[in-house]
Amino acid sequence: MTNASVREFKMPDVGEGLTEAEILKWFVQPGDTVTDGQAVCEVETAKAAVELPIPYDGVVRALHFPEGTTVDVGTSIIAVEVAGGAAPAQEEAPAAPAPAAEPEQPAEQPAARQPVLVGYGVATSSTRRRPRKQAQDPAARQAASAVQAELNGHGAAPAAPAVPAAPAAPAQRPLAKPPVRKLAKDLGVDLATVVPTGPDGVVTREDVHAAVAAAQAPQQTAPAAQQAAPAPADRPAAPASYDSGRETRIPVKGVRKATAAAMVGSAFTAPHVTEFVTVDVTRTMKLVEELKQDKEFAGLRVNPLLLIAKALLVAIRRNPDINASWDEAAQEIVVKHYVNLGIAAATPRGLIVPNIKDAHARTLPELAASLGELVSTAREGKTSPSAMQGGTVTITNVGVFGVDTGTPILNPGESAILAVGAIKPQPWVHKGKVKPRQVTTLALSFDHRLVDGELGSKVLADVAAILEQPKRLITWA
Repeated sequence: MTNASVREFKMPDVGEGLTEAEILKWFVQPGDTVTDGQAVCEVETAKAAVELPIPYDGVVRALHFPEGTTVDVGTSIIAVEVAGGAAPAQEEAPAAPAPAAEPEQPAEQPAARQPVLVGYGVATSSTRRRPRKQAQDPAARQAASAVQAELNGHGAAPAAPAVPAAPAAPAQRPLAKPPVRKLAKDLGVDLATVVPTGPDGVVTREDVHAAVAAAQAPQQTAPAAQQAAPAPADRPAAPASYDSGRETRIPVKGVRKATAAAMVGSAFTAPHVTEFVTVDVTRTMKLVEELKQDKEFAGLRVNPLLLIAKALLVAIRRNPDINASWDEAAQEIVVKHYVNLGIAAATPRGLIVPNIKDAHARTLPELAASLGELVSTAREGKTSPSAMQGGTVTITNVGVFGVDTGTPILNPGESAILAVGAIKPQPWVHKGKVKPRQVTTLALSFDHRLVDGELGSKVLADVAAILEQPKRLITWA
């Protein structure tokens, strides 16, 4: 391609204030032609999985990160050669010499492309590295050796002749994929000491485990008396290991990482109170069957969750103070005059809670359509970040797993969450006689800073009353 230049496409912020995203899948490879608006990869943020479109036409020259890598927003992830214009200056001239504090970085980039771990060719964009500690001078190293020898019981080290040390050659950073680097960090292994066996000198997981086994081997063959001797207090313990055949380690990232952080923050910030009620929902189940035959609901998803959602919306209308949030900075209770109803959905990437915007203003058929779309989008992994923002109250349906009920944790920024248990036939006193009835247990957790026991109890009692007598939907709504 004549008169061409290389453009670097950076990881965008696909949500509001997100700082990183994981590359799930590349749709292109070096040498492929791309067009403006074409999706080049799928990434997962802390909120959703989305596809990233390229904003120009050209030919892919390099993928800077492999699949499974978590990349900071603003970092270049793909290089595309586009027609027109001169090549960027950093590709025509060698890079500036590395600062003295970073002796491990090469002073300049090689002119020819070379195979590297991530993509083909050397990345043209500069990267920021954490400043490394400067090497000690010979006198300092000699003093450190003497101290270490004293600790080991061998006495002071002999004085070394004062000869100027030759400048050390820049050390090449070991090649390893991000999961392998994390494994080495967790096990306390320096990748520079590991013998690589992977293609092109790449360190593999097996190499790291082999290094751990080699480090532990002398301890296993040492005399029993030496093994029994306690190690000095300031000597680092041997790195921990685990049996990969009996254990599996899963990196915590993406949706699961964000969910874990949010739940911990919620559990230790908002004082939770959970109340329970067991209710006969036989009439609600009959109404569900009737609505399935109604032409107005043709093609819509009609199930008990639809009526439970409507019952909660009616209860909120009767008790509006439940639909609020706590503003810690301003020390204010913020009452919402709208309901963005969150529905917890289990997906292969973890639990997400998209919400139906302005659910309070929707008719029952409109609510059914919104629920169906929400569930389908979540199962396909296409829920957008905006769909998971701004929720006010949430429903989690644990009954689909056969669970009677639970004590749900609040979504951050919300004041209440309703858990719905399994609906199943149970013996129930109905009109003075014990009969089999469809029964479920509801659990309402709420933030006790702004919802007292009376308000929480009224909301839960209203939901139960509507599900027991669904005709109240007409009179109360």
